[in-house]
Amino acid sequence: MPIFTVDEVYTRIDFKETPLKNGNYENCDFNNCDFSNGDLSETQFVDSRFTNCNLSLVKLVKTSFRGVQFKDGKMLGLNFDDCSKSGLSFSFENCLLNHSSFYKAKIKKTTFKNSQLQEIDFTECDLTDSVFDNCDLERTTFVNTIIERVDFRTSRNYVIDPEINRIRNAKFSLSQIAGLLRKYDIKID
Repeated sequence: MPIFTVDEVYTRIDFKETPLKNGNYENCDFNNCDFSNGDLSETQFVDSRFTNCNLSLVKLVKTSFRGVQFKDGKMLGLNFDDCSKSGLSFSFENCLLNHSSFYKAKIKKTTFKNSQLQEIDFTECDLTDSVFDNCDLERTTFVNTIIERVDFRTSRNYVIDPEINRIRNAKFSLSQIAGLLRKYDIKID
């Protein structure tokens, strides 16, 4: 039986030992918790915060994130494309998100700040109006991705092919412009 929890604070809990109960968590704080290799499938998080938590390799089948903030987190190998599509919204600050997937996710207006996003899959993702503020996007995949009005000006190491992505009104820095031209094998001085 799923539980309904509001305004709870969870601090320094090892959810590998005692898994989080399936249910709805609204306006909850998770601080310094370890969820790694766990299963949060069919759990709903609304207006909640995960601070300094390890969520690496967590199963997210039909998990709902609505208005969720991730800060200072280790979140390796997550499949956000398995999440519930309804109302999916979150932000990331100072997070390590390497090897994760957002395949076909509709995550408009998402903020990624001071985060490492290496080898992320944004294939067929809708990132409209999102912000990548000081992020490392090395070996991240953008294919048939909607990146209209996305701000990449302070980020680095991205490679985006303008011919196979929708990039209208996206913002880029002059110092990283080579990431838009890499496929042409040209030299920029």
